Amino acid sequence: MKELLEFLGFVALVQGAMGLVHEFTHWHVGLVQRLGFLDGYEVYASAALVVLAFALFAAAGSRGSG
Repeated sequence: MKELLEFLGFVALVQGAMGLVHEFTHWHVGLVQRLGFLDGYEVYASAALVVLAFALFAAAGSRGSG
């Protein structure tokens, strides 16, 4: 379970970071800007993904090694 939480945290961190890179540099990377229902809220969604990633890493850390 710990590995799954770490993997999901990594995916959320990468997608959030790529969404922020897209918004500030206009490179066409990441998944957030491709979702139509997030139109106009890409920065907020990307920041939320980064926060979610840290929460998932904290949850994985609290699980211990067992």
